[in-house]
Amino acid sequence: MHDFRARPALLSIALCGVLLLAGAVSAEAYVGPGAGFALVSSCLVVFVTAIIALVTVLIWPFRWLYRKIRRRGSEKPRIKRFIMVGLDGQDPRLTDKFMKEGKLPNFEKLAAAGCYERLETTYPSVSPVAWSSFGTGTHPAKHNIFDFLSRDPKTYLPQMSSTEIGTVHKFLKLGKLRLPMHKPELRLLRKSKPFWTLLGEAGIWSTVLRVPITFPPDRFYGAELSAMAAPDLLGTQGTFLLYSTRKSGEKFQEGGMRIPLESNGNPDRFETVIEGPENIFYDGSPPMAIPVAIELDRAAGTARLAVNGDSHELVAGELSDWIKLTFKAVPGVKVMGICRMQVTEIGEHFSLYVTPIALDPEKPAMPVSHPTYYSTYLAKQQGPFSTLGLAEDTWALNEDVVGDETFLTQAYDIDRERQEMFFNSLDRLKKGSLVCVFDGTDRIQHMFWRYMEEGHPAARGKENAEHKNAIEELYRHNDKLVGKVLGKLKKGDLLMVISDHGFTSFRRGINLNTWLHENGYLTLKEGADGGAEWLREVDWSKTRAYALGLCGMYLNVKGREAEGIVEQEKIAGLKKELIEKMSGLVDPETGEVGINELFDTRALYQGPYLTNAPDFIVGYNHGYRISWDGATGVVAGPLWEDNVKAWSGDHGVDPRLVPGVFFCNREIEASDPAIIDIAPSVLRLFGQKVPAHMDGKLLFAEEGS
Repeated sequence: MHDFRARPALLSIALCGVLLLAGAVSAEAYVGPGAGFALVSSCLVVFVTAIIALVTVLIWPFRWLYRKIRRRGSEKPRIKRFIMVGLDGQDPRLTDKFMKEGKLPNFEKLAAAGCYERLETTYPSVSPVAWSSFGTGTHPAKHNIFDFLSRDPKTYLPQMSSTEIGTVHKFLKLGKLRLPMHKPELRLLRKSKPFWTLLGEAGIWSTVLRVPITFPPDRFYGAELSAMAAPDLLGTQGTFLLYSTRKSGEKFQEGGMRIPLESNGNPDRFETVIEGPENIFYDGSPPMAIPVAIELDRAAGTARLAVNGDSHELVAGELSDWIKLTFKAVPGVKVMGICRMQVTEIGEHFSLYVTPIALDPEKPAMPVSHPTYYSTYLAKQQGPFSTLGLAEDTWALNEDVVGDETFLTQAYDIDRERQEMFFNSLDRLKKGSLVCVFDGTDRIQHMFWRYMEEGHPAARGKENAEHKNAIEELYRHNDKLVGKVLGKLKKGDLLMVISDHGFTSFRRGINLNTWLHENGYLTLKEGADGGAEWLREVDWSKTRAYALGLCGMYLNVKGREAEGIVEQEKIAGLKKELIEKMSGLVDPETGEVGINELFDTRALYQGPYLTNAPDFIVGYNHGYRISWDGATGVVAGPLWEDNVKAWSGDHGVDPRLVPGVFFCNREIEASDPAIIDIAPSVLRLFGQKVPAHMDGKLLFAEEGS
């Protein structure tokens, strides 16, 4: 999975929870802070949860009868429980290496009991696309997810590919206050029903934990905790904060904000605020803020924070436990968040790192689970946990705000939270399916690949790094997880351990828009230098092609894009020309091929949502990827450049280079398994018919065949 974080201005998140206002306000008025979140008070959450639970009990007999009727058309299930452990990004080459060295005994045991194969991934080989194909059994043109980002053809600006978020337009004004009069729309853009929804229609329960592209959550017979695309409390995909006495006019390239600290005469005391979501109860939607007082004990290396009436002692270099934050909008209306903090320096200068503020799972301001009270149940059961879709803070490490140790602590803590959810669910599952994705494999490989290969640009000067074996240790950790799962299997269980894609090195970046500009396919406005992000300086009246997202490239088609100039009869010829020029593109500095092949998307798959797809998927070679500037739509800068960031491994390359892994405790009949094959296979194992639109094949032999 690639952790591309879109900017707050582009990912304005509307309020999705509903607060019914009393008194003079009509029953049609809802709380919906513009670019912020639903302001859900704690008492309302408890009340609504109780009502839902009561209604569930009352209608249970009718639902039981309905499921019984639906089951009559089903065949007898061949399995009792389907258990899927997703290890996002686990690479088969590394898996083979560590198995050969005897370091993964439980993976070997699972392979011996059933099978181990490479798992064909999707085009492109990025997590939102692959996991959507996993759930739906279809190619992207049938589930409508083609990358992390898509582009708005009216504005050419990026937008989240998986979620459509509306805004509040109508308000009732009461003096200085304004009250939202409708609920903003929040819609999942992934199409085609996932197999857990289809199983639910047949009365078969599923628990789905942290599978990417499940925000907002699916509604089905089961329970689900959302993952990728679930925002932080600011409405972004993860914005960390750095409070510091160090003066710096530089902005972080992505993912963070600097907040200067100044003392009022006492160098060991600071007062500041933590800003939260926008407060649409007031004109201008000013951000809600929590006052914070900081007192230092430099000799002891500690800082004491007073926030929301609580006191927290932070030890320099140690990541705190979860800290709850309460933002007050108007009397009786609050928004809850959680974060972790770390004092990163406390000498001549003082700096405090604050993780992205996640929605509080106990009182979430947006729907992060199905049923809505499921996250509350989990929080009551095991304590606070991260709800952020991209929970591990890769950008803080990328920007050298935190070090390797802090990032690994965070990643393994998140993994521990996930394991607790998974095994509690497994112990309670009598029959049905349990699907859980563990994403530490992806995150740690992204950030620590630099230590795996000699001469990686991002590892210069760090050859003796303490955590140079972090990836091997991670695979051993995964092996212990597999061993624990194997120990809990029962008769009638089918276990799959899979990854959505593999991994490779990211040593050099390619700016596709620079190439298009240099070769006459993209033109800048007169006087522009191409330094603006998101292609804002492009002269669309003279541009035939442009790149956006991690793996996609588009033609500027007349009648499709707002200022398109490429005529329909010219499309085929222009595609052929670009494919011939860009396939096999050689890096002049290294002599290596940077782009293996430029794929025509229309030749890869067909479906009703093909019109939303990029025109091309870029198949980068090992060691290459879209450059950092290229990913944010900057046209200026070098065409080829070294990648010196901690984010040193990737998978957004030629999908043929990065298949995933497929382990199963039963042998499969089909050769060359693909991630799209899992959904139809699971349906058949539970005795269900496979919908005709599914693209995947059956992995297991039919009974009697």
